Amino acid sequence: MKTMQTKGLMLATGLATLAMMQPAMALDADAFIDRIETVYQANGYEFSFGPASVQGSDVIVEGVRIGIAGVDEEPTQFDITLTFTGVEEYEDGSFTARELRIPDIDTEFASDPVGHVSLTGMVAQDIWLPPEGDTSAESLMQTVARVATGPLVVSRDGAEIIRIESMEMLSDFSYAADESLESVRSDVSIANIWADLSIIGEDEPETAAIIEALGLDTVSGNITQSMSWTMEDGHLAIEQLLLDFADIGALDFTFEITGFTMDVLDKVYAMQALDLESTSEEAQARQMMTGMEIAQALSIVSASVRYDDAGLAGNLLDMFAAQSGVGRAQFVEVIKPMVPAMIGQAGVPALTELVVPQVNAFLDDPQSFEIAVAPPSPTSFLVLAAAAANPAGLITALGLTVAANQ
Repeated sequence: MKTMQTKGLMLATGLATLAMMQPAMALDADAFIDRIETVYQANGYEFSFGPASVQGSDVIVEGVRIGIAGVDEEPTQFDITLTFTGVEEYEDGSFTARELRIPDIDTEFASDPVGHVSLTGMVAQDIWLPPEGDTSAESLMQTVARVATGPLVVSRDGAEIIRIESMEMLSDFSYAADESLESVRSDVSIANIWADLSIIGEDEPETAAIIEALGLDTVSGNITQSMSWTMEDGHLAIEQLLLDFADIGALDFTFEITGFTMDVLDKVYAMQALDLESTSEEAQARQMMTGMEIAQALSIVSASVRYDDAGLAGNLLDMFAAQSGVGRAQFVEVIKPMVPAMIGQAGVPALTELVVPQVNAFLDDPQSFEIAVAPPSPTSFLVLAAAAANPAGLITALGLTVAANQ
């Protein structure tokens, strides 16, 4: 494993001290920021840093321009001081930084009405920049272990309209005996989101009436995601991607595939790096070939989307019933015959038989609704694409299930 990766593992397990890493050379601020620009260019970002200086083991950078490759908009200039602490360079040309500290934001972004935004506690930790010329997928995904912020507050004429308590993305890298990357664990949290939707009524009265009818003058909730990924077999599992909002409901996505190896990810990166016109025959041929290779390599194990109602579905039914001048129960009986007609447009009787009873059960008593696939054995996306020629057979191949209130 690369020098920095060894360092990161030793620090994480407490098996050695920083002195054992033996950095190889004096710190060069320009070389450090040049490496950042090169590494993140491979990830699709265009960084251009201002003057950089060294203070002990810290690199201080005055200003940065940030753009996104392939986007016509001009890069955004940030006149801030970036402080990279604990920076070291190693014999193989790699760099590490213990932490990047970004100054708090506290500024107005509009004048009529007055818009104000503040964001504090911005930090990136355990930064690693691979040696020059190494832009492999395996290296790029290990460039930072933690990114986090403190509170974000957006106000309008002095009144808060959006508030988020904290945001964090944390990655934990594990290594095999030969020091190659073995697995990644990633967790994302956006905590205590709050938004005031009542201000929409000032410009959009019709939308405001809907918001009021649904009792959504304010919304609050959390977003969380948990993911694991093993390199050898490319087993990628999104164990949870949960949007959970009070008095609305919880929407949870799960996804599990195999075959998503570093080789597959390198193919994706290589395709993105091709300097080809997207409409050219060469580009289309390469894209098709790469797409088929990826579809053959990836196999789906399972996937699901589940909604647990906390008031939104019932409020929607009540609102539409009131607009129709009837009670909810009567309104539900009116719309039930529409369900088979809508599903039947797919021309797959088996799908209609699977979906309609569950939709009707949810309409009668909105509690939960889940759609899931779980093939009898992991099945490649290429095989499933071929099976799509027979939609009824595809339902069986996917192991499709639909469930209400379970």
